[in-house]
Amino acid sequence: MAAFEVIGGNPLKGEIVPQGAKNEALQILCAVLLTSEPVTISNIPDIRDVNKLIELLRDMGVKVGKLATDTYRFQADDVHIDYLDTPEFVAQGRALRGSVMILGPMLARFGKCQLPKPGGDKIGRRPLDTHFVGLEKLGGKLTLEGLDFYRINSEGKLRGAYMLLEEASVTGTANIVMAAVLAEGTTTIYNAACEPYVQQLCKMLVRMGARINGIGSNLLTIEGVESLGGTDHRMLPDMIEIGSFIGLAAMTGSEITIKDCQITELGVIPDTFRKLGIQLEFRGDDIYIPAQDRYEISTYLDGSILTISDHTWPGLTPDLLSIVLVVAAQAKGTVLIHQKMFESRLFFVDKLIDMGAQIILCDPHRATVIGLNKRTQLHGITMTSPDIRAGVALLIAALSADGRSVIENVEQIDRGYQHIDKRLNALGAQIRRL
Repeated sequence: MAAFEVIGGNPLKGEIVPQGAKNEALQILCAVLLTSEPVTISNIPDIRDVNKLIELLRDMGVKVGKLATDTYRFQADDVHIDYLDTPEFVAQGRALRGSVMILGPMLARFGKCQLPKPGGDKIGRRPLDTHFVGLEKLGGKLTLEGLDFYRINSEGKLRGAYMLLEEASVTGTANIVMAAVLAEGTTTIYNAACEPYVQQLCKMLVRMGARINGIGSNLLTIEGVESLGGTDHRMLPDMIEIGSFIGLAAMTGSEITIKDCQITELGVIPDTFRKLGIQLEFRGDDIYIPAQDRYEISTYLDGSILTISDHTWPGLTPDLLSIVLVVAAQAKGTVLIHQKMFESRLFFVDKLIDMGAQIILCDPHRATVIGLNKRTQLHGITMTSPDIRAGVALLIAALSADGRSVIENVEQIDRGYQHIDKRLNALGAQIRRL
C-alpha cells in the first residue's frame, strides 16, 4: 500500500494542465463496443481506473493501439463474449466501478451481458436499478444470481420505449443511451442526466451515425439505427481536477494558472468557489487564481449562513463537495455543506478535525464548517484516504498544514488523479511517494 509524505505550509506557483475527464472516459471507452470500426480517442487520463478499463476491453478482444501518451485507437471487431464467463473477468468487474458501462453496448450489439457487482469508492449506497430498469424497458431480461451477479439478455433486437427515469443517473443514462442507439424504433428518456459527460457521449455517438435529439437537456429522443461506424473523439478536461486546483490555490495561498479549462463546460463550479471568497480571473480559456492571504465566505442577502449542496446538472457535482468543505476550513465565515447523494462521503472530516479544523458533522449528509480565517494553520497528521475525492481534499489540507503529514492508501487518489504528486511538485509542493 503506497502513501504520500507531505511537508506543508509552502505556497505553490506556476501553470498546470488538467487531465482528461475521468468520468467521461469510463463512458466513452465502453462506447467503442458499439461498432466494429476503429474509434480513436484522445486526452485520455493516465489513471488507475481508466487503465483498468482499457485492460478489460483488451481482454474482451478489443484491439487497442496506443498512438500517443493520451491517445488510443480501439477496434471491437472480434469481441470474445465467452470471456465474460471467466474468473478473470469476474475479478476485473468487481475491482472497477466503470465496468458497469459495458452493459448497454454489449446488450445492444450482442444481445447479452453479465457482470459482477462492480467496485469503486465506499461512499454509500450506489444502486444500479436505473441501469437495469431502463435496459429492461428496451427488451432486456434481467436474472440475478445472489445479490452480486447480474445477467441480462434480449430475445432478438432491442425495441425503443418511453421511460421516465426515477433517478437522473449519469452512468444510468449513458448505459441506456448506448443501448437505445441500436434498438428498433424510438426511445424517449425523460429525467435523463445532462452532464457534459453525457453530452460528450451523445455527440460522439451522433458522429458514429446515431440519431439523438435533445442533447444537453433532460429529455432525449433516440431513433435507433442498424449499425454505427468509427469516429475520432477528444475528451473534455476534468472539471473535478480543475475545481481541486482552484481549492488548492486558495487553501495554500498560491498563485496558479490552470490551462485549457474549456470554461463554458464548467457550469456553476467557478461561481461556487467565488461564494467562498476565492478570486478567479478568466484569461481566454485559462483560469488564473492569484495568491490570497484571506478569503471570506459570502452570506445570503438576509445575512444567514450560506449552504452549498450538490445537485444534478446544471447544479454542483457531488464530486467537488469534499474539496469545497476542506477549502472552507480556512475561510473567514461559516458554511453548511449538504451532501445529498451519498451518505458516507463526509465521514473523512474526522481527519480534518484532528488537524485542527472547526467542523461539526451534523449527520451523515451535512457538516457545518466554521472557518479559521488562516489565524492558525492546520497541523500535519497521519491519515488514510477513504475515496478519490476525500483523498485529494486531505492532500490539499496536508499541503496547507504546518509540518509533516502522511496520507495512506493513496491508490485511491491514483484512481482519479494523474501523477498528482509529480505535477504538484513541479509547482513547488513537497510530496514524496512512500
